[in-house]
Amino acid sequence: MKIPKTNAMRILTQAGIAFEPKTYDVDENDLSGTKVATQVGLPFAQVYKTLVAKGDQTGYLVCLIPVDQEIDLKKLALASGDKRVELIPTKDLLAVTGYIRGGCTAIGMKKKFPTYIESAALSQPLIAISAGVRGCQLLLDPRVLAPFIQAKPVEVCFDHSEQSHSGFRS
Repeated sequence: MKIPKTNAMRILTQAGIAFEPKTYDVDENDLSGTKVATQVGLPFAQVYKTLVAKGDQTGYLVCLIPVDQEIDLKKLALASGDKRVELIPTKDLLAVTGYIRGGCTAIGMKKKFPTYIESAALSQPLIAISAGVRGCQLLLDPRVLAPFIQAKPVEVCFDHSEQSHSGFRS
């Protein structure tokens, strides 16, 4: 598969940041990050999805979390200084970021938004993020990526060990 040169790749190249593109076949019926991780041959803990939310105080914000995790919006609100945070509707993603679902990346959005990254990323040697298009991921050092995109390390994923015995989150 020919590797497309994306805006995110150009921005990283201009900044002198090393990355390795990894292509995969897009399944329009399954755009899940876990499927992408399987296709690029990486553990879920090393493949990160980019979520866009809107806080009641800060406005739009971006968060990178592992593809097999679920964001805890209460924790994100606390980290961002908001009382409440909600994920934006998928239909608004392109207008807000310039990217579509399955191809959204924190690099090169239309505007610079406050950005957060799950702190576990910083313990990984490499993570994969979207290249800004469906069908291509970028492998790069998270300790280089985080300061470049001005991402604040946070812990905003649900901690499934905190679930009660009935299986519901407390």
